[in-house]
Amino acid sequence: MHVDFGVLGPVAAWDEDGVAVPLKGPRHRAVLARLIVARRRVVPVARLVEDLWEEPPADAVGTIRTFVAGLRRSIEPDRPPRAPARLLVTEGPGYALRAAPDDVDAWRFERDVGSGADLPQARLVARLTDALATWRGPAYADFADEPWARAERSRLTELRLHAVERRADAKIALGAAAEAVPDLDAHVADHPWREEAWHLLATALYRSGRQADALSVVRRARQLLGEHLGVDPGPRLRRLEADMLRQEDHLDPGPGGTAAQVWASAAAAYENTVPLRARNRLESTAGLMRDLAVTGGGGLEAARRHRVAAVAAAEQLGDPELTARVIGIYDVPAIWTRSDDPEQAAWLVGAAERTLRLLPAERHEAVRGRLLATIAVESRGTLPGEQSASGTHARALQAARQAERIARDLNDASLLAFALNGVFMQTFQRAGLAARRDAIGAEVVSLSAHNNLVTYEVLGHLIRLQARSALADFAGADRHAEAADRLAERHELPLVAVFTTWYRALRTSLTEPLPTAESAYEAAAATLEGAGMPGLRAGLLPLARLSLYVRHDATSEIGAMDRELDWGPYEPWVRPLLLASRGDDAGARTALRHIAAPPRDLLFEALWCVVARAAVLVGDHAVMRRARTQLEPASAELAGAGSGLISCGPVSRHLDALTSAASSYT
Repeated sequence: MHVDFGVLGPVAAWDEDGVAVPLKGPRHRAVLARLIVARRRVVPVARLVEDLWEEPPADAVGTIRTFVAGLRRSIEPDRPPRAPARLLVTEGPGYALRAAPDDVDAWRFERDVGSGADLPQARLVARLTDALATWRGPAYADFADEPWARAERSRLTELRLHAVERRADAKIALGAAAEAVPDLDAHVADHPWREEAWHLLATALYRSGRQADALSVVRRARQLLGEHLGVDPGPRLRRLEADMLRQEDHLDPGPGGTAAQVWASAAAAYENTVPLRARNRLESTAGLMRDLAVTGGGGLEAARRHRVAAVAAAEQLGDPELTARVIGIYDVPAIWTRSDDPEQAAWLVGAAERTLRLLPAERHEAVRGRLLATIAVESRGTLPGEQSASGTHARALQAARQAERIARDLNDASLLAFALNGVFMQTFQRAGLAARRDAIGAEVVSLSAHNNLVTYEVLGHLIRLQARSALADFAGADRHAEAADRLAERHELPLVAVFTTWYRALRTSLTEPLPTAESAYEAAAATLEGAGMPGLRAGLLPLARLSLYVRHDATSEIGAMDRELDWGPYEPWVRPLLLASRGDDAGARTALRHIAAPPRDLLFEALWCVVARAAVLVGDHAVMRRARTQLEPASAELAGAGSGLISCGPVSRHLDALTSAASSYT
C-alpha cells in the first residue's frame, strides 16, 4: 500500500485511494510527526522518550516500541510477519521514516516553492496556487506547543507566507493586480507586521486604478507599525508612497509595458469585445492551444484537454466547416510515435472522419488536407507488429498520402509540413526504414526554413537526428541536435531539450563506461518530470538501462534489475528476458510462447532485439525465426537508435547471435 503523509494541518496519512489511514492515538501521531520532522534521519529512542514526555513512565522505551509497532501496522498493513519494515525502519539506536520526497506534503510544498525561480510568471502562479492548496491548517497543528516541532512549524509557516507574497507579486507582474487584492487584504490582516505584504497590497491597488485606496493602505501600515512596534515603515514602503503621490510612470507601465501586461490588456479587450457564444472563440481557443502545446509541462496537458473540448463544442454547433477549422488549426508537430492519450487520439480521429464526410466534396481542399493530416498524425503507433496492414493503419497511411497530395497541388507550405509529419508517423511498415524517414526530415527542414515554420523546422531536425542515429552517423545527428537546440532557445520551445538531452545520453552511453551511461540516463529522465508527455515517459528509463545491459552482454545486471520497476507499455517484451536472466527458463518460455510482436514504431527494432535475446537464452526456435524475419531489413542499422534515445547495438550483431544459436541447437 502506498501512503501519503500530511503535516500541513493536523498530522494525517492517506492510502493511494485518498482514504485516511488510522494512526491510533495522539502519542502514535506524535512519534510519526517527530520522525517526519527528522526528514528521513534516525531519531534515537532516547530522544523520542525525551520529546514525548516531560516525566517519562518507567517503561518508556517499551511504550515507544509499542507505538512504532502500531504505526507499522497502519502504514504497512500488507507487510508479512517478521518481514523487515520498508517505511518506518529500525536503524542503529532508533527509528527513521523513509518516506519518499513526494510522499510528505511539507516536503512537496518546500520543493514546489523552491523550484519556481525560473518559471514564467503564469506557471509560477499556477505552481504556487497548487502548493498553497495543500495546507489544511497550521503546520503540525496537533503539536503546536511541542518544543521539538516549534522550529519546523516556524520554518514552514514562513515558507507559506513567502509563497503567498510571491504569488501575489507574479499576479501583479502578469497584469492581474485586481485579482491579487483580496488575497493580499486577508494576508495583511493576519500578518500586519510584514512590510512586503503591505507593499504588494498598495501596488496591486494602485495598478487596479485605486490610487486613494493604495495610499490609505500605506498610511494604515505606518499607523500599525508605529503604534505597536514603535517604528516607521522601511525605505521601500516610504518610496512607494512618494512615487504614488507623484504618479510615477514605472508604477503602471501601461500599453508599452511588459509582455505580460500587454497580454493581459489584449485578453481583457478580447473578452469584452467578442460575444461569449461567438464561433470565433472556438477557433481562437484552438489556435491558443496550438501555441500552448509547445510550452511544455502543464501547457501541453492543458492544450490536449482544451483542444478536445473545443472540437466537441464545434461539433455540437452542427457546422462542419467550423469543426474542420477547429480541428485543423491544431497542427502541433509530433516526433514521438506513441500517443500520450490513445483514447483521446482515437476520439479526435473519429471527429475528423465525421467532419470529412459532412464537408462539401467540391470545396475546402486545404481544410480537407488538414483533417487528413490530423488523422495520419493522431493514428500514430496503431500499426500491429506482424500484420501487413490493419484497417486503421491502411486508412492512416491513405490519409497521410492524400494530405500530402493536396498540399503539393495547392503549393501550401504550412499544410505540406503538417502532412509530412503524418507521412513520417506512418513510415513504420517494417524495420529498416531510417533512410526513408531521413529523407522526410530533410524535406521538412528545407521547407520550414524557407517558409519560417519554426516548430516544423525543429521537427525536421529531430527526425533527422533519429534517422542519422539509426544509421550510425552520429556526426550528422550531432549537427541536427545542435540546430534544434539553437532554434528552441531562440523561440522559447522548452520541450525540445527533452529530446536533445536524451540524445546526448545515448551518445554518452555509446562511448563511456556503464556507470557513466547510467548516470546520463538518470539525468535525462529528470527532463521528463512535468513535461506532459506520458507516452514518452512511461517505462523509458528502465528500458534505457536494459538497452545498456543488452549491449554490454550484462546478463547478471539484467537479472538483478528491481522486480518492482514500472516498465510501462514495454513490459510484455522485456518480461521474457528478465525471467531468463534470473534463471527462470520455464517462465521465459511461457512468456515467449504467445508473445505478440511489438508495435511498429521507433522502438520496434529495439524490442525485437530484446525478445530475440530471451529466445536465444532459452532456445525458442519459433520466436528466433520470427525475430530474424522482422529484423533482417534493418541489418545495417543500430537497434533502437532510430528513437534518438536508446540503442541495443547493431542489429547485425543480434542477427549473428540468432544464426549462431539456431545452428548450435540443431
